Order: sequence, then C-alpha cells, then structure tokens
Amino acid sequence: MTIERTAFVTGGTGFVGSRLIMELVRNGWKVNALARSSAACKALQLMGATPVKGELNTLNALEQGMKGSEIVFHIAAHFKLWGRREEFERINIGGTQAVVDAATMTPSVKKIVYVSAAAVILGDPQPMLDVDENQPKQSRSFAPYSSSKAKAEQLLLAANNKRPEFETIAIRPPLIWGAGMPMLKQMAATVKAGQWQWIDGGNQSMSTCHVDNLVSALLLTADKGTGGEAYFITDEKTGTLKGIISELLNTCGITVKDKYVSFRAAWLLAGLMGMTWRVLRLKGEPPLTRQMLQLIGKTLTLNTAKARRELGYAPVKSWAEGIREMK
Repeated sequence: MTIERTAFVTGGTGFVGSRLIMELVRNGWKVNALARSSAACKALQLMGATPVKGELNTLNALEQGMKGSEIVFHIAAHFKLWGRREEFERINIGGTQAVVDAATMTPSVKKIVYVSAAAVILGDPQPMLDVDENQPKQSRSFAPYSSSKAKAEQLLLAANNKRPEFETIAIRPPLIWGAGMPMLKQMAATVKAGQWQWIDGGNQSMSTCHVDNLVSALLLTADKGTGGEAYFITDEKTGTLKGIISELLNTCGITVKDKYVSFRAAWLLAGLMGMTWRVLRLKGEPPLTRQMLQLIGKTLTLNTAKARRELGYAPVKSWAEGIREMK
C-alpha cells in the first residue's frame, strides 16, 4: 500500500514553486500551499494544491498549512536588484524566521528544505572558481538581496535539531532559468532600451541552474538531505555571461549588440546611479546596480560534488534541451 505524503510549500505560484508543486502532485503527494490572494488560491487549485490563505509572516496561516505535513519547502523570497533593505529583511529574513517558528511548533513536520542562493557566499566582487560549500557566507551593505538570503540561511540551519527528528537544509542554486523565467522580460526590456553593455567583455564564467534541475534536487533533498547542511546545485556545464544571456535572449528573438564596459567603470556608474535614485527618490530601479554587478560581474562557478555524493544529484535537463523548450 502506498502511503500518501504531504508537503507545505511557500512561494507556490512563483517560477520555482509552481514547477515544484506540479511535480509533487504528479508523484502522488498531497500539497498545501500558502496563498496571498484569491488569484493565487485559484492558481494553486489548478495545479492540484490546497491553498491556505495568509501572508508569509502570519504564524497562524503557516501553522494551519503545515498541519499534517511531513516536509516544508520554503521557496518564497524577495528577489530584486534594487530596493529598500528593510523590505528584503522583512520577507527573506523575517519570513524565514516565521516558517522556522511555525514548523518547530508543528509536530508532523520533520524537515524544512529551503531554496537559498549561491549568492550567499558573495562579498566584494572577485572571481570565484569551482567553489564548494566550505566557502563562508558573506554580507555587504550594497547587496541587500544576497545579504538577506545569507542571514536567512544562517537562521534556518541554526534551527536544525531544534526539536527531536527535525531537520533544516538549504539548497543553493545560481541563476535559475527556463521557460517562463520572469527575469528574461526585464533583461529584454534593458536590451531594447539600449542600456545593456557586456561587463569586461562578458567573458566571465558562470554556473546556471535550470528550474527542472532545481526541482529534482528539492525532491531528492526531501529524502536524502543531511540536516544542518547546504548544497550547491547547478547545470552540468558552465558557460560565459555573454553566451548564457545571448542564448536566453535569442529565444525571444532579441540579439544583443557588442557594447562593452569595464567592471571598474560599471562599478563607479552603479554607485552614482544608486546615489541619484536614493537622493531624488526616483521610481523604479536604476539600469545598473552594485547588487547586479555582484551577481554577474565576476566569474562564479560552483562545485556540486557534495550534492552528487549525498543527495545522488545529477542534472535532469541539459542546457540545449532547456533552450529548445523556450523557443
């Protein structure tokens, strides 16, 4: 007899969360998912999940959604390249703390699997090649996204074994891509506005992670992950910034012109733009930010030996397959 398993998911209507829910349902799981709006409730129902109305920081809603759940997949996050630090901390840190608090008070929950970010190891921009999980987490004032994710991961992993048979695990993907990726529209708009330039020629090496590879890793972690640990998850091969972004934009019929800027010049310009936006309280985001440069300005490639060894992880989707699906 097959025993039905139950999971609770935050961020279930997002790019990663929706893919995860559909895969869980396909594999026979019962899924409860947090919903902030009526539209989100309807979307979750169409995926086969049971919506639980509430905000990420609402303990009552989280506890209600977690009742009877064995695994909590915490995916909800505030990801932007510009914004008030308080907003990043409220959602990414405060939201994670609320999830941890609710899970520790829910006896059925045995494990929280958290979608962290490879960016938690980034400090002042510098090349990082084939780095593994021994690299320490860092925090910088100019990078509220990566800093808030680092702090959130730290508090999550500190809750491991907070009660008997309770584990917390972090998965760290780099750039997440695939059909429907929300970042692609923003990149396309930047290129169309003539504001895109390749930093240092775009030759810096980058690890990426197709959304299906991330979902596969999350499911593996539910059964095999070691409590208190973090794992890097990537695609099989690395690429260059220019190659990766060009191919993604080509799926939208957009060709990027060969315009170049040095990292040093881009860093100074990003600082000036940030100051201008803050002083004049301009709406929207600057075309260039230091948070963006931290993420893509220098080489960042990751070693996934730990995930392969402990989770049995192997990419299920190649770069070529993922690109074909986007055309």
